[in-house]
Amino acid sequence: MKKLVLATALSVAATGAFAGNVAEPVMEPEIIIEETSSSNQGILVPVLFLVLVAAAVGSS
Repeated sequence: MKKLVLATALSVAATGAFAGNVAEPVMEPEIIIEETSSSNQGILVPVLFLVLVAAAVGSS
């Protein structure tokens, strides 16, 4: 009877060790934000400014 109780106690204690999952954790993909810049954006404002200045000079 003592052996049966001891075996039951050991089997209950051993099941706690296997409570976790063996599967690998799922990793979320890393989000990479790539900044794209066009060469036209840097030159657009100065060209518009020159057009407005030329129009102002031409009208006077």
